Amino acid sequence: MQKSPRLVDLHGTETIAPGFALAFQGWTMPDTPLSAPEALALAAQLRETNASALALREALQRRQKPWGAVPIKARLKVLRRFRRRLWRVIPELLRLIPDHAPADVMTAEILPLIAAIRFLERKAVGLLKEKSLSPFGRPFWLSGLDTRVRRRPLGAVLIIAPGNYPLMLPGIQVVQALAAGNAVALKPAPGRTALLARFVLLLEEVGLPHGVLKLIPEEDGPSASAAGYDLIILTGSEATGREVARAAAETATPTIMELSGADPVFVLPCADLALVARALHFGLTLKQGATCIAPRRVFVDATHKPVLFALLRHLLDKAPIRSSSSGAVDALVGRALQMGAPVSREGGATILSLTSDQASLADQDVFAPWLALITVRDMAEALTLERGSRHVLGASIFGSRRDAWRLARQIGAGTITVNDLIVPSADPRLSFGGSKCSGHGVTRGREGLLAMTRPVSVSTRRWNALHLTARIRVLHARFNSR
Repeated sequence: MQKSPRLVDLHGTETIAPGFALAFQGWTMPDTPLSAPEALALAAQLRETNASALALREALQRRQKPWGAVPIKARLKVLRRFRRRLWRVIPELLRLIPDHAPADVMTAEILPLIAAIRFLERKAVGLLKEKSLSPFGRPFWLSGLDTRVRRRPLGAVLIIAPGNYPLMLPGIQVVQALAAGNAVALKPAPGRTALLARFVLLLEEVGLPHGVLKLIPEEDGPSASAAGYDLIILTGSEATGREVARAAAETATPTIMELSGADPVFVLPCADLALVARALHFGLTLKQGATCIAPRRVFVDATHKPVLFALLRHLLDKAPIRSSSSGAVDALVGRALQMGAPVSREGGATILSLTSDQASLADQDVFAPWLALITVRDMAEALTLERGSRHVLGASIFGSRRDAWRLARQIGAGTITVNDLIVPSADPRLSFGGSKCSGHGVTRGREGLLAMTRPVSVSTRRWNALHLTARIRVLHARFNSR
């Protein structure tokens, strides 16, 4: 049988073409009824695909046992050697991502990955070591116990990588999983196999045991998602997230979903509009707008909106964006025009001018250089609009620090920046994650590392086990028999 058509979602991650009954299993169901032999052949192919995915997962779980038994300091030595090797292969990595500007690859892919490994070298031992709980704060009726908490690796982790940040995002997830003692199956986005194959080989060259990290084919995402891994981490679109969640539910596999955003920018009345314009230009330019926390919905009052638009247009005229046409943007523009909203094409970017009643139009995970300037009466109205949005990932606020911090306490985003956007999220100490249609769970930072483990508590009775004394046992039984 012929494999089903596949689409690339707005993250660059593989998704499934609609209209195929068995699409998520990776096979086409023809429009005409199958004959009995064809049905049997299709079933056999599905079983073969699923069996190979199960075999890989089982092999990784076997490989994980000895790797998880390696002391954390020894695992980190491998990552330290890997970090040093990365510096020497930068030209090669740049060539393996030819569709992105070298400056973007260096600053948004390689440097954050190196920083994340350095963070693990410094902090992973302390975060993952066994901890003894203090007797202070324990309930008095639990005295006499010595309690310790250990962090154990989850086992075999499936990481489904995106296409927009093909090295940094899966790279950080992989090194955190390995530091925690897990084995990893890594699925590249379409067209990214060569890059991640080199990534895997570099790790093995510096001492990672062969088979602890396995690269799987680009088209194996559906079967791998249903194979019963101990954790699935997906970076992709909302649509892909739903498909992976359905497959994972069949085996009760936990997931971390880092999905798309439609990030708000709150422009306070006291904001430096020239700074706001430069930040928006940066957000439109970086990766040509293909960033999940790029600015999309810019909330600004009617007085400052025309000034901000003029400043942004001036920047786009001076430094235009080289971008290709996008069907998703064209569809968005068509809907805006139908609603009577002005649309401007400036220097390769698309700028919508919306009223607060039209704000929901911009709550879209379209990966391209576009944004919407949304007129609001004040920040209270902007907050109301934000709370009704489907995507909750990042947010930016421009204005005085005092007013911005007050507003930040009322925003639900997981990553909030003040007088900046996108770049501060690269701090390796920070976790990253969204809610609603932007996903769940976190990656990166302290919390991302701990998410690769499960806590196991061990309580040892030293004395004062009153409930186990002979007299208490007799009294307990006597009261229960009434």
